[in-house]
Amino acid sequence: MIRPFDYSGITRDANQIAHYDNRPASLVEMLRATVDRTPDARAIAEVGGERVTYREFWDRASKAAGGLRQSGIKRGDRVAIKLGNGLNWCIAFFATQMAGAIAVPVNTRFSDSEVEYVVSDSGASFTFLPGSAMPEAEPFVIEGLEAGDVSAIFYTSGTTGFPKGAMTTHENFLANVETCRRVVDLPMDGSGRNLVSVPLFHVTGCNSQFLPSCEAGDLLVVMPAFDVQTFLKTITEERINRMASVPAIYWLAINQPNFGGLDMSCVKWLSYGGAPIAPELVARIMEAFPNARVGNGFGLTETASVATFLPHEFAGLRPETVGFAAPVVDLDLFESDPETGVGELLIRGANIVKGYWNKPEATAAAFVDGWLHTGDMARVDSEGFVQIVDRKKDMICRGGENVYCVEVENALAAHPDVFEVAVVGVPDEMMGEKVGAVIVPRPESSVDPREIVSFAKEYLADFKVPQFISIRSEPLPRNPGGKILKPVLRTQTAWGDQLR
Repeated sequence: MIRPFDYSGITRDANQIAHYDNRPASLVEMLRATVDRTPDARAIAEVGGERVTYREFWDRASKAAGGLRQSGIKRGDRVAIKLGNGLNWCIAFFATQMAGAIAVPVNTRFSDSEVEYVVSDSGASFTFLPGSAMPEAEPFVIEGLEAGDVSAIFYTSGTTGFPKGAMTTHENFLANVETCRRVVDLPMDGSGRNLVSVPLFHVTGCNSQFLPSCEAGDLLVVMPAFDVQTFLKTITEERINRMASVPAIYWLAINQPNFGGLDMSCVKWLSYGGAPIAPELVARIMEAFPNARVGNGFGLTETASVATFLPHEFAGLRPETVGFAAPVVDLDLFESDPETGVGELLIRGANIVKGYWNKPEATAAAFVDGWLHTGDMARVDSEGFVQIVDRKKDMICRGGENVYCVEVENALAAHPDVFEVAVVGVPDEMMGEKVGAVIVPRPESSVDPREIVSFAKEYLADFKVPQFISIRSEPLPRNPGGKILKPVLRTQTAWGDQLR
């Protein structure tokens, strides 16, 4: 068994859950330590916008926390953050923590109905909205937050069409911060210059970039919106030395005509994850960023981001895997096949969230005796390498965005001319997968794929709308139990041209 990380200072509780020793009690305590240590260090720079030091960031967040308290927000209340990437998102997140409330990051790509559901289901008493003034009053910073207190609720797309809110505690966040430092072997001296090109409302941007930077005293450079040329320009102008993103962004960057003329020598740490990646792309990334230690991170919203990591030393040797369990993570396989070794991946550790908000049945099904049932089918070899081989959940991972097939199928099935529909992932070199739909029209009806796309846009977030549609006259293939044979559709469907 290979043990590639730092495993010191880890203890187990009575339930055998592993924890890092000597972590702060809360995110507020973590940030306070950084501000006390390096108040004048640059903290956050919004591309094309403001820059603040750690002292300025603390002051603005504490004043916004005072504004929240003045608005009636109490400890444990939920506060929704419906903002795009930028300094204000970061202020809103920590203002919520300082007020003792629970942050509810809202996926800005959700449809209006999905956003409404998130705000309603969470019971948010206040929402940070784009274009609205930040709340402000006398500075306020709560005392007495504990590691087990819920700090945020991240909503994930649900298989039933309703997102589920993963209750993330302060310890979950702090465990992931420490995991990021250990698996990537990051210095904690404030020398990091970290570029955030992914949404902060996702755990990669928030949990594995924003928060680790705050503890290290690094500079966090935030892109308000992704543009590939701005991405490349920012790397060179800001001398970015650390970044994490989805494979699609790296593919797009290194395929730009001007990439070869740019100096990428400043990049020292580069992580990818959140979507399937081709081994060929791994090799190209390593060639394109010759000074970088590269690595593949795997995790879920429910694992507060990183659960396994493939470090640089193995990235080129075993690119088909997602590496090894993080230092405080235990892995197991549920109902593994004795011949293939494949079973459902189970994960436990200090990073596993508390459960799903307002969904006791879903919580009981997914979190069993301390183990998270991930829904991912995997094998773990004798050396500890984890390989994800399939999904128990019917899901497409499109450039880092999870798209649940059932949700898309339900939306398309509402079209009056659709008789049967099956949604599957279409392999894509850049995005990992794109959304494809196979449709059987109702008898004596016809279906226009572009009209289906327009129809879908009324009910689904843009990233969930199919980019490929195949119309077939024969029924969908099914097994004797009536279940659609999606592997057959994946291999036999001729997709034709991409619709959008």
